[in-house]
Amino acid sequence: MQKSELNKILRLTNRDERVRAAVNLFYEQIRFLAENRVVDVVVCVIPGDMFDLLTQSSASDDNLEDELEHNFRRLLKATSMHLGVPLQLVLEKTINQDKIASQQDDATKAWNFITALYYKGNRTVPWRLVEEKYKPRSCYVGIGFYKSRDGDTVSTSLAQVFDEFGHGVILRGTPAALDKDDRRPYMNEQMAYELLCAALSEYDSALMHMPARVVIHKSSGFRDTEIQGFNRALDERSIRSRDYVSITDVDIRLFNDSNYPPKRGTLLTFSENDGVLYTRGYIDYYKTYPGMYIPNPIRVMAYENDSSLEELCEEILGLTKMNWNNTQLDGRLPITLECARKVGEIMKYVDPQQKPQVSFSFYM
Repeated sequence: MQKSELNKILRLTNRDERVRAAVNLFYEQIRFLAENRVVDVVVCVIPGDMFDLLTQSSASDDNLEDELEHNFRRLLKATSMHLGVPLQLVLEKTINQDKIASQQDDATKAWNFITALYYKGNRTVPWRLVEEKYKPRSCYVGIGFYKSRDGDTVSTSLAQVFDEFGHGVILRGTPAALDKDDRRPYMNEQMAYELLCAALSEYDSALMHMPARVVIHKSSGFRDTEIQGFNRALDERSIRSRDYVSITDVDIRLFNDSNYPPKRGTLLTFSENDGVLYTRGYIDYYKTYPGMYIPNPIRVMAYENDSSLEELCEEILGLTKMNWNNTQLDGRLPITLECARKVGEIMKYVDPQQKPQVSFSFYM
């Protein structure tokens, strides 16, 4: 890119105009590479002065809330998605030689960068969970929700991790409704039925057989209408083993008599179907807690389950390790919901008439 083109963008006073101009500039370069070269991944280096201006709003911006919503990274990934080449965005300050206290060490940055490129370029997972031969082949489905750009429509965002091998696919659901009392999104029976049918159809297309067990992770509670829709989809396909699990934030914190937080994997049970799980915490292998901030646990509630709460939490701990965007093996959320969240962030910028990419590599 020409320096003059960058300077022209930097001189724009309105943040919305800066973001759109920057996206168009990068998009044209990405399009040229995708159409004229054989590339696996396009690495975009964001100049430091441009990044600072793209993430700041000036006093002349009319609607600060709307401007802050206009995210460069999300808009660029959504705009370039139809080209069929994953993007890896890198800040210039991340790869220069200046030491910045808030940054990771060079080795960690290199591991994270190469891991992401390996996954995006090879379209294969760098690691996966250990296969349990005596456990029924499971299909893990994560359901999250995102708002449209205008804020008027709540749509479902579904991320499906096929199995323990990490093969996954992204599906976009239909608009959801909001509960009048708690303002939480939910699906009616038909919407839940169609969403799970589409997920199982993709599973069958990829692996040539139906799973013996389906686990659904949801970022809010399950309504009776949703459970009825999911059950109808599974009953039609003779899938008898099912677990519907709600994973949400919780204000409860646990303390012990040491200088460290509770161990990763600590579970406080309220009932046989309800508990608080620490997915991040003290790790025996390291003899420490490898984090900067006090870890927040998650609440795990099983609404309809054939597995015990302990078994479901053990699976959740395994799925927190399945984020291939970095080498951190103790994420807070399982990849089912982490993926659904990231998909929703970008999906709101994808045109409703456009068919979104199904690979997680286009959203991370």
